[in-house]
Amino acid sequence: MYAVIETGGKQLRVEEGQEIFVEKLDVEEGKQVTFENVVALGGDKLKLGTPYVKGAKVTCKVLKQGKEKKVVIFKYKAKKGSTRRKQGHRQPYTKLLVQSIA
Repeated sequence: MYAVIETGGKQLRVEEGQEIFVEKLDVEEGKQVTFENVVALGGDKLKLGTPYVKGAKVTCKVLKQGKEKKVVIFKYKAKKGSTRRKQGHRQPYTKLLVQSIA
């Protein structure tokens, strides 16, 4: 059985026992988080929501809060000597373990 959930402006296909990375959630490590924005439920028969499936929820356990590897942004204008800019960014994430789909 699988479910398509919506979190952080993205949709993810998840199954029980799967580890997923989502946009940072304000939840401590070791706690439970429940997603009720379930777009679709799959298995023997596909069940689509309009926009969400009523009564469906996905329960996950927070494994870790962290930051991704640094992405370097380097901007410059050709032949303009002093218009160079180097910038770095590390996107925060939350690592989850999918425990149940109901």
